[in-house]
Amino acid sequence: MDAVGVGRPNDRHQGVTVAGQHHLEDPLGWLLGPAAKGFLGGAFEREPVIVHHDDPLRFRSLLSVAAVDRKVAEQDLREGMLAMVDASRSVDASDFVASSGAIDRVAVARLYSRGATIILNQVHQSDIALATFCRSVERVFSCHVQTNIYLTPPGSQGFHTHYDNHDVFVLQIEGEKTWRLYDQAIEAPYRGERFEPGRHSIGEPSHSFVLKAGDCAYVPRGLMHDASASGDSASLHVTCGLLARTWADLVLEAISEVCVNDPAFRRSLPPGFANRDFDRAGAREHFRALVADIPMRARLDGALDLLTDQFIRSREPDVLGAVESGSGPRGGRYQARPSLWRLLDEDGGLRLIAPGGDMTFSRAPRAVIERALSGQPFSHEDMGPDQADELIRRLTVAGLIERID
Repeated sequence: MDAVGVGRPNDRHQGVTVAGQHHLEDPLGWLLGPAAKGFLGGAFEREPVIVHHDDPLRFRSLLSVAAVDRKVAEQDLREGMLAMVDASRSVDASDFVASSGAIDRVAVARLYSRGATIILNQVHQSDIALATFCRSVERVFSCHVQTNIYLTPPGSQGFHTHYDNHDVFVLQIEGEKTWRLYDQAIEAPYRGERFEPGRHSIGEPSHSFVLKAGDCAYVPRGLMHDASASGDSASLHVTCGLLARTWADLVLEAISEVCVNDPAFRRSLPPGFANRDFDRAGAREHFRALVADIPMRARLDGALDLLTDQFIRSREPDVLGAVESGSGPRGGRYQARPSLWRLLDEDGGLRLIAPGGDMTFSRAPRAVIERALSGQPFSHEDMGPDQADELIRRLTVAGLIERID
């Protein structure tokens, strides 16, 4: 698979630098510090990780209480973009959503003053700092990454004990929050397996800890937990959710490929199979014969290529600076942004699978495109006179490269 994630972010995407490592170049290190070593082969999907960084400003480049206040005051928030919860009492959407579907800002402020938590959903879709952070985490896990924002008044709790059906990193931005972790209700639940109150015995906490500003916790899906704001100030944290594809997705895709390409699987089910008196004996025998050789015929590569291409195409392109760059003079030096891509040979040219969609090239040689996307700085002269202008323009517009001087 031709996929790379290289290149040095320039000032346009600057965030916090920790021990010489930009958080976009080493997102796991930024989140977990030394605990990042061995995380993917150890704790990931298996056990929680709690990290106290003793660095209150570590995650402040992403958000602040003041920024949340501005978003509530300035943005045209609609139902679904903002929610409110309070573990001490029921909060209905009609309490803060107008009949037009718009968020009632006054109602939000009133409910918050009475102890309700403000939730801003999917903020990475409208905030460049969070969007860039999500892209860096996506390159680590090869899965969709989302962020939700939780602002809880002092001494309040938003949710009762529950589990999430996706893994999360909790980044404490300001204030403090006391967390309690309990038993694993369901091991690695699917996305559709939502928490059902009363179904699982909660018991006593297995972990209890306080996240202070700059601290981080990883909570695997299916692990029951709750949290409440502690200290004298409001608690603001970002939940970074990992919406992973599973081995079940891959196996089903591989089996589907076998079935689609074999006429035996495309034939109709026996006439009358839904009738009460239908004799299933023959159907069972035929079914066993059909599935007997699937394990030998199913192939990983085709199914994994399909899931890979779907994932890359579904990512949001990083086009920050593309308009500004297109307004400047020709020349200068360029560099690939950290990104996911695949370059495929096709009849008559090349296909570049990239965030936002595909690009086809009929003239540019593979070596020239790979040079542009390698992460090493380059200029027009490095690309060759015949395709430099067009290639640089297309890759810049797509957000795959950026001008660095």
